[in-house]
Amino acid sequence: MRKIFLIALIIFGLGFYHSQAQNLDEIDEIAAGSKILVLNYHQIDNKNTSLSVTISDFDAQMKFLADSGCVTITPDELYAGLNGEIELPPKPVLITFDDGYIDNYTNAFPILKKYNLRATIFIIPAFTSVYPNYMTWEQLKEMEANGITIESHTLTHPKLEELPDDEIRNELLNSKNMLEEQMGHPIEFLAYPTGTYNLHIAGIAQDLGYKGAFTIKYGVVDKGSNFFALERVPIFHTQTTMKDFYERIAWRQSFEEFGWIKK
Repeated sequence: MRKIFLIALIIFGLGFYHSQAQNLDEIDEIAAGSKILVLNYHQIDNKNTSLSVTISDFDAQMKFLADSGCVTITPDELYAGLNGEIELPPKPVLITFDDGYIDNYTNAFPILKKYNLRATIFIIPAFTSVYPNYMTWEQLKEMEANGITIESHTLTHPKLEELPDDEIRNELLNSKNMLEEQMGHPIEFLAYPTGTYNLHIAGIAQDLGYKGAFTIKYGVVDKGSNFFALERVPIFHTQTTMKDFYERIAWRQSFEEFGWIKK
């Protein structure tokens, strides 16, 4: 039955996608059980850049998740669920954003509230309340009061693999400390800038008190995932963004089901 579901979902993604999708049975087993879909966004605007998703497409994607009965979770819940500390809800989905662009507040936040969805934003503290295209601390606090989790994206967004150990530690620790001071709670999760990492960097992050870290490695998180190399499904602007959104969900799930990617 599961293979039949996956084939049906792929067919749906390839040929029968609609921005107003409602009550879709095909989504029922996405991230079911121990598999967790983690979506990765950057910007939500109408500039049609490579890192952005249009406002209307983002609205349609969030409506699809809400109408399909997906339940949005936090990184803490993902961690606890994989560790067996809690039972995750049916169809758990973690929605993430990297960098902390202002459009996450002006465009994405109202849509998330509209569909009663939670999300996580990985913030660059050195850019926060400094550059006009990034959010302010006040905006972040408002968002956290309304279901948005704030976590770390390093202090200044460097390529960590190009830095010596002392600078890696400074980037990870200073980001953590600044966010904890501003937000008033522990910061325990990290998204690697540009998604690049290695086991040495992961070890430093763990030593500094992080519980997990997210990459841009394309995949679905499950109990076989490394907590410091957690997979995500990146969502970017394309010529057929909505079609690609459905395909990315369907194809990745089927790849793992048939053992073609992660063993």
